[in-house]
Amino acid sequence: MRIISGSAKGRKIKTPDGLDTRPTSDRVKESVFNIILRYVFDANVLDLFGGTGNLGLEALSRGANQCIFVEQNKKAYNTLRENISDLGFGEKAVTYNKDSFSILNQLAIEGKSFNLIFLDPPYGKGYVEKSIEEIDKLNLLEEDGLIVSEYDNVDNVSEKIGNFEVYRTEKYGRVRISFWRKEIGNE
Repeated sequence: MRIISGSAKGRKIKTPDGLDTRPTSDRVKESVFNIILRYVFDANVLDLFGGTGNLGLEALSRGANQCIFVEQNKKAYNTLRENISDLGFGEKAVTYNKDSFSILNQLAIEGKSFNLIFLDPPYGKGYVEKSIEEIDKLNLLEEDGLIVSEYDNVDNVSEKIGNFEVYRTEKYGRVRISFWRKEIGNE
């Protein structure tokens, strides 16, 4: 894995040994960032279920203002912190080694909101829908913001959750990437 574009272009991202994380492939990541290009520069980003930080680090490399990373798995979290340091993004990154849903509540209490949110949770647990429900309830996405979710093709994910709807889904083998925004009628 590597950073594809921006200030850290070509730099490698470390991954922990084992199967606890499944980082987004470079091919899929490049396609995703081509789609979301206009949302990235100067954005405040949340990388929920951040793993090694692959998506949030790419956003920082491409000019995002700040990224908050949340990863509960200690091994992945340690690798994430190492990647942030190695790429020199320490001043633009905030990390939490806690449960993602408790952090969502904390961020809402702190008055945070985001232009871009990445959701790449463990497959098969319903976390995409649960995360979007919480993001909606806590009003964590800016009006013109975007949520990018990754899930397996066997996961049953609705096209509308709360005030959010899918406006585009891309398929890459078994992986599905859906792009969410607030419903047009709710803006």
